[in-house]
Amino acid sequence: MTDFLLNDEYDLLFIAGDFAAGNSDVQHQVLLLLTDKGDWKEAPTVGVGIDLWLKDNDGDGLLGEIKKEFERDGLTVKNIEIGTNGKLNIDASYTETPNAI
Repeated sequence: MTDFLLNDEYDLLFIAGDFAAGNSDVQHQVLLLLTDKGDWKEAPTVGVGIDLWLKDNDGDGLLGEIKKEFERDGLTVKNIEIGTNGKLNIDASYTETPNAI
């Protein structure tokens, strides 16, 4: 999906004085993972809040919450797993326009 892009500080990215636009699929996934429920005024039930999950030992609960939030946003989730290295491996993509947040 094409959308406005954000920089490393999650602020609008500008290139040559204009908004940068490009493929934002991964950006949308990262924002869903990082934001807590209540962070989006327009959609207060959206967000995984991964920082809170990482303090818990409920890996299956985390994976279920990610899958639920991604699918609610319009992502088709093929696979989500926590690798042996502790990294989160996600294979998900938009098949249609995601729901507005």
